Amino acid sequence: MSFRNRIRASRPTSLRTQLLSRSLLVLALLLVLIGALQYVLMKNALFRNQAEALSLQVRSIPVEMWEPDRVQHNNRPSVPNNDAHAGMPRQENRPLLFLPNMSLAKIATNGSYTDLASDNGLSAPQLAAEAYTSILEQFKERMPVPYEVTDDAQGTEQIVVFRPYGSPNSPSGILQLGMDTQPLHAVLLRQLLIFAVLALLAMAGGIALYLPLLRRTLNPLSRMVETVERTDAGNLAERFPAMQGQQEIDRLAQSFNGMLKRLEGAFEAEREAKEQMRRFIADASHELRTPLTSIHGFLEVLGRGAADNKEQLHAALSSMHGESKRMKKLVEDLLLLAKLDRKPELHLQDTRLDRLLLEMEPHLRMLAQGRNVTIQAAAVLCRCDSDKIKQVIYNLFHNAVQHTDSDTGRITVAVDKTNDHAVLLVSDNGAGISKEHLPHLFERFYRIDESRTRQHGGAGLGLSITQSIMNAHGGQMSVDSTVNQGTVFRAEWPGIIP
Repeated sequence: MSFRNRIRASRPTSLRTQLLSRSLLVLALLLVLIGALQYVLMKNALFRNQAEALSLQVRSIPVEMWEPDRVQHNNRPSVPNNDAHAGMPRQENRPLLFLPNMSLAKIATNGSYTDLASDNGLSAPQLAAEAYTSILEQFKERMPVPYEVTDDAQGTEQIVVFRPYGSPNSPSGILQLGMDTQPLHAVLLRQLLIFAVLALLAMAGGIALYLPLLRRTLNPLSRMVETVERTDAGNLAERFPAMQGQQEIDRLAQSFNGMLKRLEGAFEAEREAKEQMRRFIADASHELRTPLTSIHGFLEVLGRGAADNKEQLHAALSSMHGESKRMKKLVEDLLLLAKLDRKPELHLQDTRLDRLLLEMEPHLRMLAQGRNVTIQAAAVLCRCDSDKIKQVIYNLFHNAVQHTDSDTGRITVAVDKTNDHAVLLVSDNGAGISKEHLPHLFERFYRIDESRTRQHGGAGLGLSITQSIMNAHGGQMSVDSTVNQGTVFRAEWPGIIP
């Protein structure tokens, strides 16, 4: 990790500070860009306007400023050519009056260069001969000639413009008028300073206005932090306001609410799972303890000499055999549920449910022990694990037998199809089940009666096994019952073959 990253990791800054600093940085960059663009545009405008003004001035320069000898010769009065007048000295050129920050030069077509204002003005900068030739050609072709910005021999920057002199069609040379650019740069610098001061004032005003707005904008986040700090495993019911006027904050609040809802569901499921496990262990321990206690008691009786009595020995062995069978069945059911809790391996095959039910009919009537049994088998072909479906039928039928009278009991077993689902219905006319027990019927070790000393009945695992088999087939279980009228168990699963 670099030094800068370590500093950032050790000294985190607030979101408010980051937003403010980054906003000011963006604003400063924009102001710098605007200032640079303004400087460039203003410089071009100033130089262009000054060049236009110089062009007007160079057109108004009188001839005597660049050809004083010819003008003086034309204006001299004619006198007799005698010795007195011939001996008069020729009049010297008078100095030209010129502004001190301007320069004037004459460039003849033969390339000769004459600085006309070096005595009382600036030294005129001299361009390359090729540049003057190109400018002269542009004048001949009546093309506009741009201004030039160059340095003179003393290093002073000047803006220079040009005009031809002599015949319009065949100019004799070029006049070059220049001006020091320092006043222009002074104007630019003054405008730039004014802009910088205004930019700083704008940034200061922006900070003063932006801080309260930023604080108000981040208030929802602060409230969310306070809510999160109040949230723990025992308090997951609190939720964030879903509408706070900010789309991003609202989406974050909705995400947090969804997370809290999932966490609440997960903790609730964990509590229920722990409670079910506790109840499961208690029920399993009780179910196993009862036969083990009975077997242990009979063994003690046999150990005290009851083995010599054939009647007592036979009764003890019969009871121990029955209890061991019950314990074996309980262990087998628990192992089956453990397998079903994992990813079960089903042996799916095409099965005619009506034929399957008819094959089971003799055994079902034997299990009914005199109860009236009705078989309704429609022709249904589906893909399923036939052994597991048989177990479902046996479990539901055995449950109906346990809760109906042996003399007046009626049990109906029917198979049918609904759309693409196979349907198994097992109904009876038993005592029925009250509504408060219906949601818990498929829980493990759940029995309607509170007594655990029934002489008949299982450990409360049959319906749990049935539901697990249906879940493995992608189906579901349901029950409809009315007290003193009867109960209907419904199992349905997909897999119908047309």
